Amino acid sequence: MSSLNKGLERIEVGLLWDPSPAGSARHDLDLVAATYTADAPSVAPSYLVHFDSRAPDGTITLTRDSRDGKGLGVDERLVLELDRLADRYRRVVVGVAIQQNAGRLTFGDIANPVLKIRNGRDEFAVVDFSGTGEATAARVAEFVRDSSGVWGFRPGVYGFDADPATFARIMGT
Repeated sequence: MSSLNKGLERIEVGLLWDPSPAGSARHDLDLVAATYTADAPSVAPSYLVHFDSRAPDGTITLTRDSRDGKGLGVDERLVLELDRLADRYRRVVVGVAIQQNAGRLTFGDIANPVLKIRNGRDEFAVVDFSGTGEATAARVAEFVRDSSGVWGFRPGVYGFDADPATFARIMGT
């Protein structure tokens, strides 16, 4: 690295939501991370990390996966070791998809969804989903490597009306 600025290194993304009301179908939200290379920064991702998967090199892992929002603390946790990602990766996009197993659910149907982003011990972003009420998935964070190799954060929440499989293909567009 040619810069004295370390930038972002080890990111933890934590997703929390309240369980569904008693007697109704469970609400299952999933964190998804997509990596993009320098030569294809917004087409199909190089690879995805989601439930039951991890990065081929172990730099992005889902360390907690809830199917109902009943966990203590965060319900889902994604760890991104940006400082260990190969140089060819220039962009990592993080999203949240709502499983649609029990009929169409949107963020407006989910009680208190919140996403917290930390770099090491420092929390630097809290994302609410208030602007995505009719969406079934959302891009919630973007990490971009600059020409000197330093990782930075681009805030912004963008809702999508897509099933989880489609969202995984289009979340970086």
